[in-house]
Parts: sequence; structure tokens; C-alpha cells
Amino acid sequence: MADETRTLVRLGDSELTVANEDDDVRGRTVVDANGDETGKVDGLLIDRSDRKVRFLEVGSGGFLGMGKQQVLVPVNAVTRVDEDHVYIDKEREHVASGPGYDPELMPEPDESYLTNVYGYYGYMPHWGTGFVDPNRP
Repeated sequence: MADETRTLVRLGDSELTVANEDDDVRGRTVVDANGDETGKVDGLLIDRSDRKVRFLEVGSGGFLGMGKQQVLVPVNAVTRVDEDHVYIDKEREHVASGPGYDPELMPEPDESYLTNVYGYYGYMPHWGTGFVDPNRP
């Protein structure tokens, strides 16, 4: 099923758009399970075939763009969203220690990398048996 994972693209690098502008969480502050700021949502990785957000690209640290770390956080970790924040069920240290992500080197992450990210956060990959889609009502 590797073909399904190859359809992930950064929203900003595609012709896709968010249907409702209020659902676009880019630029919002990510808040961890303890209420601590974790970073900002810099981008969204979209499953092109299903047209669903699968990962948040979260940037943290650094100064004036130097030393900033990028990680992917599965949308499964999102517990709620408000006008300015995205709340996740993991702690800041856990997110900061996650597998790094460089969109310049890996604009379309491969199955091995994504399996590693899902495993790190304790979730089933979106192409796996038993996956529960957090986007479903």
C-alpha cells in the first residue's frame, strides 16, 4: 500500500485548498497536554487521494529562522482547536524529541519515515488495518 502514502503533499506546495478558511490551522500555536506552548503549525500534509490532513508540520525553537526544528505530528494527536491554538495529547518534550522533518529534503515523506512517525506517537498509520480516522464525524 505504499502508493497511498506517496500521495502526501504539503498543502502550500499543491493546488489544494482548505474548504473552510476557519479550518486552516496554519500559524496557530500548538499547546501540549500540560498547557505548554510547543511551537507553531507551519504547514499541513495532505493525503492527496482522500483530501484529508494527515500531519501537522510543527516548527519550534530557533531565533529569526535559525536553529528552528520541524517535526510532523499526526492529526490523531489533536484533541481540540480554537481560534488561536491547536491542542495535542502529547507533551512538548515528546514532540521536540520526535523524528525531524525537513520539507526541502523530503517534500513527500516515504512510507518508512511515516511509519516511524506514527509509531513514535503511538498511532496506527493511516493506511494500516485498525486506523481510526480522526477526521470522521
